[in-house]
Amino acid sequence: MLKQLSIVILALATLFACTAPEPKEKALEQVINESLDFATHQSLLMAESLKDQPDRLPQTIDDEGKLVTCSSDWWVSGFFPGVLWYLYENNPSDSLKNWAINYTLRVEDQKYTTDNHDVGFMIFCSFGNAFRLTGDSAYKEVIHTASNSLITRFNPTVGCIRSWDSAPWSKQWQFPVIIDNMMNLEMLEWSAKTFEDTTYSHIAETHANTTMENHFRDDYSSYHVVSYDTITGEVERKNTAQGYSDDSAWARGQGWGLYGYTMMYRETGNEAYLKQAEGIADFILTHPNLPADKIPYWDFNAPNIPDAKRDASAGALICSALIELSGYVPAEKAKEYLAVAETQLRSLSSPAYRAELGENGNFILEHSVGHMPNGTEIDVPLTYADYYYVEALMRMKKKLATN
Repeated sequence: MLKQLSIVILALATLFACTAPEPKEKALEQVINESLDFATHQSLLMAESLKDQPDRLPQTIDDEGKLVTCSSDWWVSGFFPGVLWYLYENNPSDSLKNWAINYTLRVEDQKYTTDNHDVGFMIFCSFGNAFRLTGDSAYKEVIHTASNSLITRFNPTVGCIRSWDSAPWSKQWQFPVIIDNMMNLEMLEWSAKTFEDTTYSHIAETHANTTMENHFRDDYSSYHVVSYDTITGEVERKNTAQGYSDDSAWARGQGWGLYGYTMMYRETGNEAYLKQAEGIADFILTHPNLPADKIPYWDFNAPNIPDAKRDASAGALICSALIELSGYVPAEKAKEYLAVAETQLRSLSSPAYRAELGENGNFILEHSVGHMPNGTEIDVPLTYADYYYVEALMRMKKKLATN
């Protein structure tokens, strides 16, 4: 009798185990709000940590986990001020606003930068968001000056804005143009509208058109660097400096292209840019080496996949772009893009990628890759990963609020 009773109990236990409901997944809105709250606390800790170093901005961490900072002239300087402005937009507190102003002013001197293309990153991520949220005309004039600095690098024979000048790695190219440069065109399009001067938009669109013609392969993947002959304007070389090989698809580079052409469609309404953005998105989302959590390996063709390092910065960048692109395409395509973006946000907001409070040098995300071939910034937090992650959170939050 006891044996029969035991069998019945075991059978019932098995039945209940099989029919017990799965743990309920948090609503996306809850994930976003909790992540923005965490990002706020973590970023305030970061801001406080550098209050006595008024000329420094966050960059990454070193091998011992200690914060590495940069001066305003390093290309990533504008991202942390931009993070603070996005967090202020989400939660308009005096503390966030004061720190956002403080860190934004730390990069103002870069409005005069004419020796590289990164003035768009430095100034528009910081002062662009500052003006968008405050309307302070002083910020607008900084952007105007920076736009005038950036267009000095445009070569009409080539049809592009030059990326690098005299950096040691750039001497192999006559006139290097990197896919990252697409991101700086937003500042020029903004200035064209704000100051009613088509000089800026002509340069931005000429650069975008030239890049679209020469940077991309038939499958919509892109090279990192295309160099031009300065006399003829013809392509001299095509390389992928920060990727696995010249013919590989460096993950963050694909993200720059996706984001850049999505933005250019928003600014111009040019259908060619929308088609380009959709082509890049399809390349990324259908790639057999895109992991299930949708956070890419540092290069889609890295030789040691699935053991290759992930790049959270590429994941965050692609996520932010997909959310915007979803607003410009038919419903079925929009649903597909948003589903991937949701998976990316959930992944980045999980313990697999998001740091603990007060750890990780006070950066928000872990596991990004800066320059693998150079052996620098490997599997570390990066300030631009945080920027595009917070931007993606804000974009999705607004998207949910309007649906």
